[in-house]
Amino acid sequence: MSAAKKLRLGPLPKTENIKLTFACPASLKADLDRYAALHAQTYGEAVDAVALIPHMLEAFMVRDRAFRRGNASAGAVARKEKAASA
Repeated sequence: MSAAKKLRLGPLPKTENIKLTFACPASLKADLDRYAALHAQTYGEAVDAVALIPHMLEAFMVRDRAFRRGNASAGAVARKEKAASA
């Protein structure tokens, strides 16, 4: 089985970004770096671990059932706004 089928995060889309700063444990940063290396190997495009974080968070939030239930109407509006701006 190829690594592409094992990664939850697919190829990264081009998006408009807003810069945020956060602190994380060194072990998490090391894991992000390893994931970025595997992602680059899988999809043939070098990517920095920092570029993965927003996509990972978005994927996490999309799959969080409690978050979706609590924000069903707000999420629908955000998705419509995102689609309209694309």
